[in-house]
Amino acid sequence: MIRIVTDSVASIPASLAAEYDIEVVSLFVNKDGEEYEDATMDLDAFYADINGMVDNIPTSSQPSQLELERIFEEAAVAGDSVLGVFISSELSGTYEGALRAARAVKARNIDFTYVIIDSSSCGYDEAWPVFDAVDARSAGEDLAGCAAAVLEAIERTRFLFTPESLTFLQKGGRIGNAAALLGNLVQLVPVLTVKDGKATTAAKVRTRRRALDKIVSMFKDDIEQCGLKRIMVHYIGDAQPAIEWAQTVIEPLVGHEVAVRPVSPVIGLHVGPAIGIAYECVHAIKGKLTAPVQMRVTAS
Repeated sequence: MIRIVTDSVASIPASLAAEYDIEVVSLFVNKDGEEYEDATMDLDAFYADINGMVDNIPTSSQPSQLELERIFEEAAVAGDSVLGVFISSELSGTYEGALRAARAVKARNIDFTYVIIDSSSCGYDEAWPVFDAVDARSAGEDLAGCAAAVLEAIERTRFLFTPESLTFLQKGGRIGNAAALLGNLVQLVPVLTVKDGKATTAAKVRTRRRALDKIVSMFKDDIEQCGLKRIMVHYIGDAQPAIEWAQTVIEPLVGHEVAVRPVSPVIGLHVGPAIGIAYECVHAIKGKLTAPVQMRVTAS
């Protein structure tokens, strides 16, 4: 049996993880001295006070080595293989922690086999390859076949986000005070994405309305060139603007209902209130990766 493991930053709801037999290891959010398990917390309740957190932004921490080893050890003892797909190693140490845990378990269980993959992203940009692994497993693929499905999917996915303001990015040290002040004064709004595993700016425009329009324009270009397999509308903070945008803009564009889900606060608190999309195309999207995706894999 192949056990598919990912982390909570993929933002897969617990109900879907259970339905598709995906094991989710949680990261943690630390707020006012309290530690919250990202995989089980009520994200909408947490985000309800997001604007009040801007002057004391909660921190995050990765899964413990002990927990990762427990998951892999359980698989090894049962004679199962593990396919792990984790948040970009440029954004978190979770991938490296998973590698250390897998190697430690392998040292104790010589027949244990695993593939650990750096997804190069987060949110549903990380989740779509996990679901492709599930599809491959259901189709009877072996560990190598399931891993190949993940690697192919990583090149077909993208996320595009736009924040309400630059304040959280500035407070979290992602941009300087002067850049944030200038951006807010002239209403300069970025469209954020991930390239080669690193958060980057895909575009800068005047006003948030234009930023949302730019996301739609970039999305349309991608699906015209590469086709569309699946899509998710993501949000950080209040769900209602994202729901309205999904219903009035995205659903008419794609011709079907689109799910709307919150992004893990492990990522969301670096950005602040925001709206975006994560989608998977039928073919590889040009420009998302410039380094070979195979470099993001460790197997034994």
